[in-house]
Amino acid sequence: MTTVSEAYDALIAAGELQPDADQARAVKSLDRFAEDLGNTRTGFISRLFGRETPAPCGVYMWGGVGRGKSMLMDLAFDTINAEPKRRVHFHAFMLDIHARLRAMRDGGKDDPLIRVAEEIASEARFLAFDEMQVTNTADAMIMGRLFTALIDEGVGIVTTSNRPPADLYKDGLNCELFVPFIRLIEAQMQVVELNGPTDYRLDRMKGLDLWHVPNGPEATKALSEAFFRLTDYEVEREAVPTMSLDVGGGRTLHVPKALKGVAVFSFRRLCGQPRGAADYLAIAQNFHTVIIVGIPVMGPDMRNEASRFVTLVDALYEHRVKLLAAADAEPAGLYPDGDGSFEFARTVSRLEEMQSLDYLEAGHGFADPER
Repeated sequence: MTTVSEAYDALIAAGELQPDADQARAVKSLDRFAEDLGNTRTGFISRLFGRETPAPCGVYMWGGVGRGKSMLMDLAFDTINAEPKRRVHFHAFMLDIHARLRAMRDGGKDDPLIRVAEEIASEARFLAFDEMQVTNTADAMIMGRLFTALIDEGVGIVTTSNRPPADLYKDGLNCELFVPFIRLIEAQMQVVELNGPTDYRLDRMKGLDLWHVPNGPEATKALSEAFFRLTDYEVEREAVPTMSLDVGGGRTLHVPKALKGVAVFSFRRLCGQPRGAADYLAIAQNFHTVIIVGIPVMGPDMRNEASRFVTLVDALYEHRVKLLAAADAEPAGLYPDGDGSFEFARTVSRLEEMQSLDYLEAGHGFADPER
C-alpha cells in the first residue's frame, strides 16, 4: 500500500508540487497518523482490555490559504487504508450532528451526544474534515464532548483550518466553553502549521478574470469555473456546502455556497436587504475569497444599496479578501449619480486596487493601518 509520503514524493517528482518543508513535515505526521490508526482499537475493545486509545489520534493542519492543506488532506484520505472513511466539509458535518441530536432527543434517548458519537464511529473509522471553524455557540458547547467520544471510539481525524486551535473560537460568546476542545486537540492530535513559500491559491487566482461585465450566462459560467478552480470542488463528491454564519446579536447570515474559504453571494442578498457592518465584518473574517453575482448599476433610488455596498467593500478591502464579481458595469460606472456618489469614488479606487497583483499577493487578514 502506498504511503502518504510516497504519494507526495511522486507529485514532486512529476513537477505538480514544489518542495516545501512545512508540507514535508505534515506528510510525516500523516504517515504517523496512518500507523497509529492501524494500531488503534475501538473504544469498546479498549475498555474491555483496559487499554487507552493511542495518541495522537489525528492531524490538525493549519495555516494561510493556498498552502496545500486541503491537498494533503485529500492525499491522506485517498492513500490511507482505513474503512469505512468519510470526507466532509466541517460545517456540513456539524449540521448533520445537530440533526442527529434533535432526532435522539425527540426519541427520548439518554445522553444523546454520546449516542450520536457512537453512530458516527460505526459509520467512519477515518474522518477527514475540510475547513474546521467555529462560528456559533451551539457548536462550541458540544465539540469537546463530541470529539472526546469519537476519539474514545477509535475514530481517526484529519482536519484543516486557517487558524491555530487556540484561535478557532477567538472572542466568541462564552468562549470559555470551548477551552476543553482546544486542550483536546493539542493533547490528542498532531498540530502542524503550513505556511510555506508557495501560495497555490494565488497561482490559480493569477490566471482568472476577476471582474466580469455584464451580468449574464457568460459571467455566471466564468465565475462558476473560478469557484471550482479555487476549491478543487468535485461534483461527484458532494454538494457544495451552505453555511449559516453567526454575525452577532443572535443573527445569522445564510451563505449559499461556502467551501475552503471561498463564499458565493448575490448582490441582492448582501446589499438588497437591511444589513450592517457586523454582517460584512463576519464575511471578511471567515472567507479569504468572495464571489458576488448580480451587481447592478445603481441609480439615485438605490442609495441604500450603494451605501451598503460601500460598507461591504470596505470590510473586504481592510481584511484583504479577494473579490471576484459579475456586474453590469466596471467599478467606475456602478453608482454615477445619487447621494454619496462623490464618496463612492473611494470604493471605485479600492475595487480597482483589489484587482492588482500586490493586493492578490497580500495574505488574508486585517490590513496594515499605514497602507
